[in-house]
Amino acid sequence: MLITLKDGQREFENGMNALDIAGQLSQDLKKQAIIARVDGKLQELWIPIDKDCSLEILTFEDDEAKRVLRHTCSHVLAQAVKKLRPDAKLAIGPAIENGFYYDFDVDEPFSPDFLREVEKEMKHIIGRNDRLSRFELPRAEAIALMTEKGEPYKVELINDLPEDAVLSFYQQGDFIDLCAGPHIPNTGRIKAFKLTSIAGAYWRGSEKNKMLQRIYGTAFTSKEEMDDYLKKQEEALKRDHNKLGRELEYFTTVDCIGQGLPIMLPKGARVVQLLQRWVEDYEQGKGYLLTKTPYFAKRELYKISGHWDHYLDGMFVLGDPYDETKECFALRPMTCPFQYQVYLNRQRSYRDLPMRFGETSTLFRNEDSGEMHGLIRVRQFTISEGHLVLRPDQLEEEFKGCLELIKYFLGTVGLLEDCTFRFSQWDPANPKNKYEGTAEQWEESQAIMGRILDHLGVKYTIGIDEAAFYGPKLDVQYKNVFGKEDTLCTIQIDMLLAKRFGMEYVDADGQKKMPYIIHRTSLGCYERTLAYLIEKYAGAMPMWLAPEQIRIMTITERAADAAKSIQDKLVAEGFRAECDLRNEKIGFKVREGVMEKVPYFLVLGDKEVEDGTVNVRTRKGEVIGTMALDDAIAMFHEEVNTKAIK
Repeated sequence: MLITLKDGQREFENGMNALDIAGQLSQDLKKQAIIARVDGKLQELWIPIDKDCSLEILTFEDDEAKRVLRHTCSHVLAQAVKKLRPDAKLAIGPAIENGFYYDFDVDEPFSPDFLREVEKEMKHIIGRNDRLSRFELPRAEAIALMTEKGEPYKVELINDLPEDAVLSFYQQGDFIDLCAGPHIPNTGRIKAFKLTSIAGAYWRGSEKNKMLQRIYGTAFTSKEEMDDYLKKQEEALKRDHNKLGRELEYFTTVDCIGQGLPIMLPKGARVVQLLQRWVEDYEQGKGYLLTKTPYFAKRELYKISGHWDHYLDGMFVLGDPYDETKECFALRPMTCPFQYQVYLNRQRSYRDLPMRFGETSTLFRNEDSGEMHGLIRVRQFTISEGHLVLRPDQLEEEFKGCLELIKYFLGTVGLLEDCTFRFSQWDPANPKNKYEGTAEQWEESQAIMGRILDHLGVKYTIGIDEAAFYGPKLDVQYKNVFGKEDTLCTIQIDMLLAKRFGMEYVDADGQKKMPYIIHRTSLGCYERTLAYLIEKYAGAMPMWLAPEQIRIMTITERAADAAKSIQDKLVAEGFRAECDLRNEKIGFKVREGVMEKVPYFLVLGDKEVEDGTVNVRTRKGEVIGTMALDDAIAMFHEEVNTKAIK
């Protein structure tokens, strides 16, 4: 058979598998092979190839291969747990970003000591080099097998699959699991792994279901790679906003208030306020019209916009959504249908366009409890939301303006350099369940957006089935310290909703026409942005954003009055300054200030009081030295006004 490889075509015997082909190409490749891609589709290494095809043999350097190896390691984890705790019921065990997990239903929660026992058993399984094999069963036999093994969650999964679904199982040793695959040929290819944590997780992510025990882990093909990864994870933990943000008192959460509903403490509230004021003032200079709209509305508004049909499960509903005889309200998950009412307040002309509406919007989304994470994924959040109503001929220029805003804001706070761009498109195979409009409308809007992005020189990846229900979008993506990616900002082109709301304008020819709409955020979700800033700077905010910018420290009690006078002057100059007048050693005070990430310290002793000077130090341990207070103030103003990152 003729096999097309990356470096050309080769003849191989009919019926060879990818592992044998890898061996003929290179023994080193054979040792590193994890999965094959045959004619563009993943296929296990052991399956015979009996036709001419293109073939790629993937190693751990490929992201898909990483997922396959880690998915197999999750099976090894499940096998080990079942050996040690036969009563454990298996739920699901996928590969995830940088690792894997498996969920179990057990009577007693797992302990750290048990985790060590599981790791030991997994090493035995890997050392045996068990071969993996795949088989399929008819639905009735599949249910009978899982029932016999006492696996009710697997039975539920089978029953939820379509009637024509292929029910495949994988076996290694005496362990069998329902799984779509694919997998590596044998357990011995897992050269290094580590179980990292235990957590609770609701079955299928719903708090209405039973709480399961989830074991997280990671796997690599070498111990060196794993050790390097674990070292980076230790560093990430030091910057994790969910830990550091609480320690530095930026935010907290309270059980009786609820998950995903963080309390902004004074430090966090101050940073968010500074960001909001900056964004609102800057956008005003760019022609944005400030709006302030209600936090909730009747279901009729969401029916017009389409959110009722496409987003109901993600909304907090006040009343019975299915009882049409009574009023029903819902907290807003987005602001667009509210801001459209500003446009609709009176007839608009082509001369009015573009109209740029901006609002600091508090939104509410009913996220699954399993998705909650600190400030990054919450149920109530505030965004720099905006909607631009415009003529078709204004689309590219306004899109460019939105992108420039994003780059300015993210660049100024220091996040832009770590961002990536994703062109989020619809999935033609899923038009009825999620998307409004026709295939022709989607192809047109995506083609227009593609041309704009290419013309602006935006480097992007494509995300299929990531579009909003009304149009494609450019998502600005950012990863937290653990590598989990979320959307920070977005620009969306909408050619559909204006018609649903009757948002006409009178054109130059006297005819009424429908505008285009751009949905956008410029700094995104303030809570999420704060989380990323905490992680980026390990809590040491740039001076212009620091909740406390300057701390005045006295060496002796005799300097107390002078310190208070300096504080008054700094506050009058617009700085956030505090005094530390405690009768403690100055070294102790400075160390405490460094721990609390205060940018500058002004140290006052008898000499400084007598000379009318201050001794300036920084949280980085720099001793700038003695200078006149006015000179120090001028230096501080320069750093704040330029929004310098130091």
